[in-house]
Amino acid sequence: MHPESWHLTDDLDDFLVRAGDFLRSRPAPHTVPLTVTDTLRRRGLHYYGPDAPLFGTLAAADGAVLAALTHTPPHGLCLTPVTPEAAEALAERLAGLGRRFSEVSAERDSAAAFAAAWQRRTGVEATVRSRQRLYRLGELTPQEPAPEGRPRVAGPADRALLTRWFGEFGEAVGEAPGRDAGPWADARISYGGVTLWEAADGTPLAMAGATKEIAGQVRVAPVYTPAPLRGRGYAGAVTAEVSRAARAAGAAEVLLFTDLANPTSNGLYQRLGYAGVADFTVWGFGA
Repeated sequence: MHPESWHLTDDLDDFLVRAGDFLRSRPAPHTVPLTVTDTLRRRGLHYYGPDAPLFGTLAAADGAVLAALTHTPPHGLCLTPVTPEAAEALAERLAGLGRRFSEVSAERDSAAAFAAAWQRRTGVEATVRSRQRLYRLGELTPQEPAPEGRPRVAGPADRALLTRWFGEFGEAVGEAPGRDAGPWADARISYGGVTLWEAADGTPLAMAGATKEIAGQVRVAPVYTPAPLRGRGYAGAVTAEVSRAARAAGAAEVLLFTDLANPTSNGLYQRLGYAGVADFTVWGFGA
């Protein structure tokens, strides 16, 4: 496969014309590029950082799209399922352009194929950073008994709290520091995209976010409880409420990712009614 088979662009509208139907054809495994491009369309191309994003598509001879990619610096490359040949061609194309990124995230086999190809092309060591599982909600089963407290959709008065907790969440999951959490908080508040679980006196205990619905899917993220408050059921309660609300609003699919190294969260979400869809791997490049 020739590297030029991959069409690359920094034009979001051009990318969505080419790849929109393809991404919508499998909304669960394509949840990340769907929500990322929707966010860029609504919030601007520099929502994630000052560097311009890159988008790409791989098409068959008849024009049918076979794969797609998004890269929104400082985040890594996000890739839909590809064959080893397509991964090799993409690695050659991106390396030839001098493109660099910290990691790649894709379904397990595709991520491994691209990581190996990138290491061969660039000499940069590739190592597994995390193994994740994509879950889809079946029949929601809230935990019983429910913990103390109640849900509340976060509003403008909660901006400072959301900003702080989003930063703490990033540290907890090993994300590189530096991203300003303020724009994230503003975006989520604008559409009621974060729910808090709070005590009877109004003290926030945990939060769960949800992306805007696109192509019938909503992804629950992030879910965070401050360390001193963990183990009391708050994360399960707020996740159940966000999941219920997404279903009630008409989402056909409610999704979330877990870190497979965390048996507690994987067990929790399965008890709430989530079932595995596919395994993903994040490969890091260099230190």
